[in-house]
Amino acid sequence: MARRPLAVAITGGIAAGKSEALAAFSRHGAATLSADEIVHDLLADDAEVRAAIRERWGDAAVDDRGRIGEIVFHDRAELDWLERLLHPKTRAAADAWLASVDAPLAVVEVPLLYETGGESRFDAVVVVTAPPEVRADRRAGLAEREARLLPDDEKVRRADYAFVNDRSLEDLDAFVGKVFEALCAR
Repeated sequence: MARRPLAVAITGGIAAGKSEALAAFSRHGAATLSADEIVHDLLADDAEVRAAIRERWGDAAVDDRGRIGEIVFHDRAELDWLERLLHPKTRAAADAWLASVDAPLAVVEVPLLYETGGESRFDAVVVVTAPPEVRADRRAGLAEREARLLPDDEKVRRADYAFVNDRSLEDLDAFVGKVFEALCAR
């Protein structure tokens, strides 16, 4: 039986650079997965998810992630409903992927890791943060979406590794390389 890979989660604020960090882990040789990609696949292909969205918000919302975003980020009750629908399926897909990985290191980008209590499923957590002005330049309209998130300083306090992503992609890659080496040496 193959040895279970070291399971690592990447989390952090919106537009902090989690996806770039995930790509850097892939370049360094880790198996990688994005929870956001799982969600996109569920919205596109999962019959149960699509039927529930159709029933709740109508046909127009089924294939329109922008419309779904407009609904859920302006109504906390609707966001809670969608998260109850998607989070268990996302977690199950990520867990199944982790169980199937044949690599020493498996890294999953999980934007709501701490908010959903998911950190216990991982051997290590990497937090990527960036100053608010840097994140605002990367993505508009953050304040409303971030209001429900755990503050960056709390995420950093709870993480095994943390990086402030306010420099170059090369700096982020160098950080990931050091973390990759440290994790593989465990």
